[in-house]
Amino acid sequence: MEGTRRRSTKSIHSHKLVDHDEKSTVAGQKASDALPLPLYITNALFFTVFFSVVYFMLARWREKIRNSTPLHILTFSEIVAIFAFITSFIYMLGFFGIDFIQSLILRPSPDVWGAHDDEEDEEDLLIEDARKVPCGQALDCAAPSPPQKLAVEPVAVVVPSPLLKPKAVDEIPFPTTLTEEDEEIISSVVAGRTPSYSLESKLGDCKRAAAIRREALQRITSKSLSGLPLEGFDYESILGQCCEMPIGYVQIPVGVAGPLLLDGKEYSVPMATTEGCLVASTNRGCKAINLSGGASSVLLRDAMTRAPVVRFGTAKRAAQLKLYLEDPANFEVVSTAFNKSSRFGRLQNIKCALAGKNLYMRFSCGTGDAMGMNMVSKGVQNVLDFLQNDFPDMDVLGISGNYCSDKKPAAVNWIEGRGKSVVCEAIIKGDVVRKVLKTKVETLVELNMLKNLTGSAMAGALGGFNAHASNIVSAIFIATGQDPAQNVESSHCITMMEPLNGGEDLHVSVTMPSIEVGTVGGGTQLASQSACLNLLGVKGACKETPGANARLLATIVAGSVLAGELSLMSAIAAGQLVQSHMQYNRANKDNVAAKVSS
Repeated sequence: MEGTRRRSTKSIHSHKLVDHDEKSTVAGQKASDALPLPLYITNALFFTVFFSVVYFMLARWREKIRNSTPLHILTFSEIVAIFAFITSFIYMLGFFGIDFIQSLILRPSPDVWGAHDDEEDEEDLLIEDARKVPCGQALDCAAPSPPQKLAVEPVAVVVPSPLLKPKAVDEIPFPTTLTEEDEEIISSVVAGRTPSYSLESKLGDCKRAAAIRREALQRITSKSLSGLPLEGFDYESILGQCCEMPIGYVQIPVGVAGPLLLDGKEYSVPMATTEGCLVASTNRGCKAINLSGGASSVLLRDAMTRAPVVRFGTAKRAAQLKLYLEDPANFEVVSTAFNKSSRFGRLQNIKCALAGKNLYMRFSCGTGDAMGMNMVSKGVQNVLDFLQNDFPDMDVLGISGNYCSDKKPAAVNWIEGRGKSVVCEAIIKGDVVRKVLKTKVETLVELNMLKNLTGSAMAGALGGFNAHASNIVSAIFIATGQDPAQNVESSHCITMMEPLNGGEDLHVSVTMPSIEVGTVGGGTQLASQSACLNLLGVKGACKETPGANARLLATIVAGSVLAGELSLMSAIAAGQLVQSHMQYNRANKDNVAAKVSS
């Protein structure tokens, strides 16, 4: 097993250290190096203090019990002894307790990360293939020359990524400083002795943990991650809330559409996307709206939902709970139980549905500036605990029974709404339709009826009576730190177009019943996403009117969808869709350079 660990260590070094003393010079500084005394003396001192204090305290308490002296009355020496006990206990727990247990369970030897060269290891290495990195698909691998022993006096080992650059991927170089201790940890992860998910808690350094996990993954899979950036990201900011076991981050370009004139104010809308033409098309829609005097919006509802499922012995008993929850006389006592877990979570209504002896209870509540899934879930749990008093035979099968419905297309969201329900409209002047959108009012109205309404009905669409609302929703969600999976119900939209003023002008509107957004929590606190929220003026919580920032963000999403719908429908009506996508999606670098220079 030690031979296996040495083999993975050698794959990253350009030379092999010839003895143990040279290895210790390469290793980075350890926590024990900061101690004023040698480690073994410090250990002996704290062991002596710990057991001496324990003996002293036991003797004193036995004497107090014999003399009937209250144990809580302490002398100065006893206070000092307690302090020394706590201090020595913490030291031993931190420096011995965890590592000692792991050495018994996870590792074959008492040395946590260390390893020693021996004759057996050398024999294992000699029979191994000289190729350090197995060739995998998409890697240009060549067998390196046999390893050579170099007797050098190293100060630090600075190595780039050991794997070779994959085809068609431009490597983003970043130097990785790997100490001998890092090498041992990587070898332990590769061998399965150290769980990858425990690196952050074990090392106390999130970036170092990500680098070690990344290197271990490259060795295990024999695949290069050279195109995936590691540097330039705050890994501490995602610990425990955004992403587990990170190995880097994906770069998505952010474009800006606008200004979007909405309710008398202008907004520059950030859109994170890799689809060419999307930002340009939305930007053209914003221009058409601005030249026509802007768009207006109205927020109809603001309530996040959660629907647990419970079971009773009979359908009659389940119906009794349904009637109890829907009785207005009981709403106050139920809402009191719901509201006690949050300052902002306020129960609005409960809608129940019965399926045999199973009851689905859809709780709707306001959640301030948070998207609110965790908030409403805590409130629902409070109500379930409260109901157990009067309905002890209620069997809670799940805090979510899919009647909410979260991250799935569902008629209940399309009809009842979830999150923010918004309508946004604009009147586009005939001249703008002809000169900016390059089409005619009557053509747009007919196309909308045949495509967005009739065509969607023929397809059996659920909430999809639009051209491409999810395109804009997804791009804004990613840019502003929303949950991308909630694009499913947030993109429910029906686009309407009607002629006005004898067919001269165009009335266009989008109705979106379930936009699920927040400006606090989750990915909104990350630096890039926070900057995009700040661009829109909705960063963080609104102190004056809780929930105002999240509601404004929902209206901006709807206004941007309106602009995107207007522009795409015009491109289809004018026969420009294929041409524009070929121009923006298929443009090669030479053509782009020629256009820029011209």
